[in-house]
Amino acid sequence: MATFNDAIQHLENGDWESAHGIVQADSSRLGSWAHGIVHTMEGDLKNAGHWYARAERTLPDPPQIDAEIAALKLAFESATA
Repeated sequence: MATFNDAIQHLENGDWESAHGIVQADSSRLGSWAHGIVHTMEGDLKNAGHWYARAERTLPDPPQIDAEIAALKLAFESATA
């Protein structure tokens, strides 16, 4: 079974489709943030904005995908430490 950590690895590798399959079932703030990153990578900024709002975050303008993935990874590691 794929984990949230797997989703982060997919994001780091640019594989937003595989990450999407994992995070779409996660309604947590971190899951919503990851979902927003997925849609940013896809190029669907309207949908990304929806997920960022659910995560109580602001979608960066312009998008900063690498920085967002790094921040998400750090937040996940902090939450699970």
